[in-house]
Amino acid sequence: MRCSAVGIATAIVSSVAASLCPLPASAERADQDKPIQIEANRMSADEGRRLTVFEGNVVLGKGTLSVQADRVVVRQDADGFQHATATGGPARFRQKTDPRNGEPGVWVEAEAERIVLDDRNEKIELFSKARVVRDKDEMRGDYIVLDQRSESFTVSGGKEGQQGRVQVIIQPKTQPSTPASPESSPPPAAPSGTGAAR
Repeated sequence: MRCSAVGIATAIVSSVAASLCPLPASAERADQDKPIQIEANRMSADEGRRLTVFEGNVVLGKGTLSVQADRVVVRQDADGFQHATATGGPARFRQKTDPRNGEPGVWVEAEAERIVLDDRNEKIELFSKARVVRDKDEMRGDYIVLDQRSESFTVSGGKEGQQGRVQVIIQPKTQPSTPASPESSPPPAAPSGTGAAR
């Protein structure tokens, strides 16, 4: 089947746009209004199967979101939900979260040999050599799932049926220092040369 240029452009925009928006939980909302930029060595689209494939040093960008992979396959189901699979050695994504509870947004970075973005279920799954870093905290395992609806995650150490360990590093969270109140500060020193007794 031969795709027209307009059909390819439509497939790219419709397939990729929705798959990029739902990345990490609380992702920066301003990203939704940003244009999508895609670079790859090759791209093919099959309108009948609602499938778009990008291959060769794929770089997707939308606002603060960045996805890098060797190959990205995006498909759309009958209800219009997107499902994207990024593969590489490793595939990576990075996105800034919205500010929350008076705290500024933080960067979420992830990598794995395969990353699956599921728009319908609002989940991101990382398979094989998975790693997620959020605000300097880090988790590693063979499988990590980020659930955007519940803002939760699960890490498994081994492949199905195998033993394995997870690694989690949680950095200490320091409270911002507050300036001392005037009544708790020591009195100012007398300026020199003001006639103080010698």
